[in-house]
Amino acid sequence: MSNPILNENFGTVSGVIEDGVMTINGTIQKTLLMLGITIIAAAYNWGLFLQGFSDKAQIFGIVGAIAAFIAVIIVNFVKKAAPLWAGIYSIGEGFFLGLISCFFERFYPGIVTQAVACTFAAMFSMLMLYRFNIIRCTEKFRSTIITATFSILIVYIIQFIASLFGRNIPEIFTASPIGIGFSVIVCIIAALNFILDFDFIEAGAQRLAPKYFEWMGAFGIMTSLVWLYVEVLRLLAKLNSRE
Repeated sequence: MSNPILNENFGTVSGVIEDGVMTINGTIQKTLLMLGITIIAAAYNWGLFLQGFSDKAQIFGIVGAIAAFIAVIIVNFVKKAAPLWAGIYSIGEGFFLGLISCFFERFYPGIVTQAVACTFAAMFSMLMLYRFNIIRCTEKFRSTIITATFSILIVYIIQFIASLFGRNIPEIFTASPIGIGFSVIVCIIAALNFILDFDFIEAGAQRLAPKYFEWMGAFGIMTSLVWLYVEVLRLLAKLNSRE
């Protein structure tokens, strides 16, 4: 959902680092690699679904989501494992996104293209706002976004538990004005997480963090990208259902 693997603990870098140090260009390359793998996996699972192998596509999607979640947890505790788990995360998340995208597209034709466009537009907008210091990643900003992010996570956990008993949190997951307003807020928080990602990457490069931190930076960008895409899909679906 958000980026728990990104924080200020770059570690103490002493002496010569045999594998090199973190760079912004290196992080960009790894992010593009992860993104490419995710897109290929998503397209593959989408194709399976359209070819009539819906059961297989659903299994891939569910297992992929679980694998991606496990990857994030492991990287959070074992940062040096990031290069290995980056591929697993990308493939798993790709299978999951391919499945849910196909579902949304069947009910709302054209929604996936709109969601992709909005997601990347938001990311590049955040990059420009960060690049020109319009939004600064201060400690207060960081703590506010992290608190908001985990608050949203708690809401989703409560909703998941309630759904097991046939219950739902009133309004916020519907196409009502309150539900749409909630989705808009979540999309804004998800987009603002990119500011934390960019600051992590820039700070890591300046502090000469170990090379594997490039993968952590890529993980951060990808988790924000995936979260925002899913939330934009939900928002657009709510808006379309009101027409």
